[in-house]
Amino acid sequence: MNKIALYFKESYQELLEKVTWPTWLQLQQSTVIVLVATVIITALVWIMDFSSNQLLKLVYSLFK
Repeated sequence: MNKIALYFKESYQELLEKVTWPTWLQLQQSTVIVLVATVIITALVWIMDFSSNQLLKLVYSLFK
């Protein structure tokens, strides 16, 4: 039980003393970058999905 308490105590100390937290400006910039990347990747996946759907419709229509 002593090891568990020591683990939590050391983890808490590490969070306070060793971790470097981003500034508010850095956090905002990182958030914007992630949001923009998410929108771009979502658009690319949508385009690929739409294209493959249209291609498959064309192929299926040839065999009707």
